[in-house]
Amino acid sequence: MEIKVLGPGCPNCKILEKRVRDVVGRLKLEADVRKVDDIMEIMAYNVIKTPALVVDGEVVVKGRLPSEAEIETFLTK
Repeated sequence: MEIKVLGPGCPNCKILEKRVRDVVGRLKLEADVRKVDDIMEIMAYNVIKTPALVVDGEVVVKGRLPSEAEIETFLTK
């Protein structure tokens, strides 16, 4: 599973990255978690407002901070 946290480094972007890593660790998922702060790469996903979460190439959340429970749902579909 490939997971990308999109965001330039704002506080919510950092919180999202931590939540994602916590959930991946708790569920013991095989996942490559990457933080993307390059604005051109973020825009390639048609994301205007961050933070955003991309799971296996699909944007599942943008412009808000999901809860750990929500993140778990996205990662276990």
